Amino acid sequence: MALRFHETAIAGVLTVEIDPMRDARGFFARTWCRDEFAAVGVDAVWVQENLGRSPAMGTLRGMHLQRPPHDEVKLVRCVAGRIQDVAVDLRPGSPTYRRWVGAELSAERGDMLLVPTGCEHGYLTLEPDTDVLYLTSAAYDRASATGVRFDDPALGIEWAGPIAVISDRDRAWPLLDGET
Repeated sequence: MALRFHETAIAGVLTVEIDPMRDARGFFARTWCRDEFAAVGVDAVWVQENLGRSPAMGTLRGMHLQRPPHDEVKLVRCVAGRIQDVAVDLRPGSPTYRRWVGAELSAERGDMLLVPTGCEHGYLTLEPDTDVLYLTSAAYDRASATGVRFDDPALGIEWAGPIAVISDRDRAWPLLDGET
């Protein structure tokens, strides 16, 4: 019952597969083990857990991150429905600066995405009645919260479907190059 970690095109962004033990009751799986995460270089201490419920397919939440000293690692799971989860590297000096990676996460598979500090995060619901649960290594701090617009041409994120619902706040984030 070990977790399986897979690197992505962005250093530190990992997809994490669970290894469910199945029987007549369904399945049981480990979703977090400090030792297994530490073995792949992740030594996060989780201080907050968040749940986002989205009744409508095509709901976009993002793109968000927190600036230091409240920057955070996120471990994201879809616990009902299915999402396209996206991480964008905004670490200055990174060889993948401004690049994005996406992963489809589903409740059925139970897989996760690990988003390191300095990477922006957002997701698009691909089914109605989708719930996303994620752990963070820092508590939410309004003064440190920032974002970049989901449709910033400098990022070129290819969303997996049409965006039907988005908050005014997420729609109003600035572009990376300063235009709005």
